[in-house]
Order: sequence, then structure tokens, then C-alpha cells
Amino acid sequence: MLIVTGYIAVPSSDLWRFVEEVSHLASVTRQRDGNLSYDVAVLDAAGGRLLVAERWRDEAALAAHLMASETVAFVSRWQGQMLGDVRQYDARNERPIATT
Repeated sequence: MLIVTGYIAVPSSDLWRFVEEVSHLASVTRQRDGNLSYDVAVLDAAGGRLLVAERWRDEAALAAHLMASETVAFVSRWQGQMLGDVRQYDARNERPIATT
């Protein structure tokens, strides 16, 4: 499994338009083969800061998402306005969190 997570920021004046567009992208993405979860949450509206959290079955599923027309179009629209640090991690030892 791959985990993609990190932070992005957009101009606060564009935040709610960004949220609307990324919500649509999330709906499409969650239907893609190999997507386990795809979420973006506003952390600081005044600063335009968001948290990204994704889980993918494998590298091929993530690559297909990144090359999909909706993803490419979204990134093209926001490329000059998104700043941040989003990284990909391999998760090879997945297990539930112990509660005791």
C-alpha cells in the first residue's frame, strides 16, 4: 500500500473554489481502481492551508490516477497557485492501532 500525505496551501481568497473543485476530484478518484481513500481537509481557512491524505493499493494505481484526465486538468488549473509538501510513503507493515 502507498500513503500520500502532506500539506498544500492556496490563496485564501481562492480556498472555497479550490475546495469545491478538489471535492469533485475526490468523488471521481474514490471510484478509481486501487484507490483505498482520498481526502483533503481545510486546516486553516485564513491561511488557505489544507491536509492531503490518500491511500493507494500500489504504484500502478497511483500512477494511473496521476495520469487521469481529471487529475491532469485539476493540476493544470491550480499549478501556479498550489504550494506545499506532499509526499508518498510505502506502507509494508499495515496493522490496526492497539487500543490497550
